[in-house]
Amino acid sequence: MKIPTTTRRAILLGSAALVATGSATSAFAQEEMEEPAVGDRDVIVVTAQRREQSTLDVGINISVADAEALKTQRIEDATDVVAITPNVSIKENVPGLVPVLTIRGVGLNDFSATNNPSAGVYVDEVSLSSLALMNFDFFDLERIEVLKGPQGTLYGRTATAGALNIVTARPNFRGVSGMVSGSVGSYALKEVEGNLNLPVSDTLSLRFAGKGIFQDEGYWFNESLNRDVGRRDVVLGRAQALWEPSSGFEWLLKAEVQQGRSELGGGEFFGAVATTQTPAGVTCPGSPECADSLGYADLDGDPFRGAWSVDPSYDMDQLTLSSRIEADLGFATLVSVTGYIDFDRQWSADTDATPFAQLDFRSEDDVEQFTQELRLSGETDFANWTVGAFYSHDDIRTTYAGDLSDLLNTTSFTFSDQESSSAAVFANAEWNLTSSLSLVTGLRYTDEERTNLGATTDLVSLAPASFLTMAPFGSPPIDLAVSDAKITDENWSWKLGLNWKPADNTLIYASATQGWKSGGFFAGVATNSAQLEPYRPEKLVAYEAGIKGRLRAADLNYSVSGFYYDYSDVQTFIREDIGGIPVQRLGNVDSATIYGLDADLAWTPLALPGLNLHAGIGLLDTELGAFTAGTGPVPAGNELPDAPSFSFNGGASYEAELGSDIALRLSVDGRHQSSSFKDALNDPLIKADGYWTLDARLSVFSEDDWDVSVWGKNITDERYVTQAVNQLSFGFGYRVYGAPRTYGLTLTKHFN
Repeated sequence: MKIPTTTRRAILLGSAALVATGSATSAFAQEEMEEPAVGDRDVIVVTAQRREQSTLDVGINISVADAEALKTQRIEDATDVVAITPNVSIKENVPGLVPVLTIRGVGLNDFSATNNPSAGVYVDEVSLSSLALMNFDFFDLERIEVLKGPQGTLYGRTATAGALNIVTARPNFRGVSGMVSGSVGSYALKEVEGNLNLPVSDTLSLRFAGKGIFQDEGYWFNESLNRDVGRRDVVLGRAQALWEPSSGFEWLLKAEVQQGRSELGGGEFFGAVATTQTPAGVTCPGSPECADSLGYADLDGDPFRGAWSVDPSYDMDQLTLSSRIEADLGFATLVSVTGYIDFDRQWSADTDATPFAQLDFRSEDDVEQFTQELRLSGETDFANWTVGAFYSHDDIRTTYAGDLSDLLNTTSFTFSDQESSSAAVFANAEWNLTSSLSLVTGLRYTDEERTNLGATTDLVSLAPASFLTMAPFGSPPIDLAVSDAKITDENWSWKLGLNWKPADNTLIYASATQGWKSGGFFAGVATNSAQLEPYRPEKLVAYEAGIKGRLRAADLNYSVSGFYYDYSDVQTFIREDIGGIPVQRLGNVDSATIYGLDADLAWTPLALPGLNLHAGIGLLDTELGAFTAGTGPVPAGNELPDAPSFSFNGGASYEAELGSDIALRLSVDGRHQSSSFKDALNDPLIKADGYWTLDARLSVFSEDDWDVSVWGKNITDERYVTQAVNQLSFGFGYRVYGAPRTYGLTLTKHFN
């Protein structure tokens, strides 16, 4: 769905004029909050098991951020989720685009829109089928939940890494309420956001929300264009209707649109050989000051400055429609969740990061998906149970128009049209063995089918000859790689666990879980049909044990869990030499093992009213089995990509009264990840060093009335690598960096 350019801002400003919020009470939880009891101040109820529960009743590792935490930490898109939990890594394959979520070392190291993520991503219970759908901005959310470990016996698609549940704020019947907020910030940032909750009658309530992001300067400077790039112009809107004609029935309808007319940045070039301009002491290859085969080197020392040769524009349009029906049947509750997404985008990638047309691509992605889930849940004296069925169909089309004229003297065209259908039935039950001990069992059967029609064609468009095929100028286009294939996959997922509550405020749990991710097809540029052969499904068996609890006397919440993963047929991105040309493709590594620990703590010291502290630590050890790459056999022992051995997130906030109705809140949050490799070969040239980032926010506010905040993200201006690609066989490579320091001012007004 496309919104005309001339009306975009008018729509946003019009919706913002209507809107306003009932903001959630402040709370930050990482596996620690419990059901309300007398004297409890703030609690978070999660739906990780598709029913409302305290996290103390859920025997899995969960991290939760509510609406207040999302605002305080300025968590605005998927790349910011790393701020709320350890052992999670998110990278962008292209600066500003294609985020990949890795949980406990498990994550698909791919860039194509045709692939579905290893970590299931759900927005209001609707699963997202494509990596392309991860690029969206958050607004008007109730909470975010991060679930670690295989998922699939309860809902949605099966996933090997875990799940990211994004829950938007729903309409309610508590009266008219709303919020309008405006921000200004660095890089000429202007934001406006608002929402309105509007009960129409005793049975019908509406909610409208909108957000606009207008950033007139980018982080990057493109010397080829002689201007900054990375500007953003994004409009988002959401409308919901909740109908409750009786106490046992509700129907929630949602329509959401997103449109972006923005720009992407560029990667930092590095080259292969030293030249007369290369400074003394610089080791080649691997430095920006080393040159490629055409003599280009990047001597400015700034990772956000380059001479990129592609159009930076990024255009995106998305329409989402969903329906959720819940009916109380007496003996059980029936839930139906229906979702439809229509998405398209156009963008360019300069994968040589130079001013020359060596490996430049203009891409178009179109995603259309439909999902339907039915769940029947009930509770008896003996068990809480859920049975359900899930169906999805998605059609994903992607193209790459390649300009390789300065390197290979030709242009190319790559396309892939993939259709997938998935059907599953599942059952899950928590059996009450005693008043404090329960047994968890879950089973899922999935049947998937995927077809691929795709090819890469050398257009032979330049004289004297294409170096891809050595065909003379004027020859007709030559197909380099072709795929017209279908794969089917039937698999079983299961879970077996024990939950023991020796006290109301303590849960000890242990589980074994098996998850699957289906096979698929590589959709990138290929020079040989062998690259387009399907890769196999992957399987992960996870063993986990943990304890979580709340020391009420000290207002201390804690969670510790240890895990061991037996990982088979790992899907990962590796380099191979096919037909004498170095290529990247998706393939399988026979096995891997992963083990580690997650520990989370939240504490409100009773001796220091107003002070809140939280911290999370992740320890991780990963080991790939032996495999064969283009360079020959690779022995067992390599680390998985994007799997830092140590990660930390933590922070402190302090709130003090300034008057009878005015308060001040200062919050500081930090995050650390140790070094990590970026491919299965553990190439040291593209290894990312460890780094720290620090965020802060200072607010003066009147509860449920107004708020004035100044904020900063990455306030130490840390320069850190999130992704890198080695293409030194062609003479170059590039690195992608996380965002630099940003800061701003936000004014918020609430209406009740």
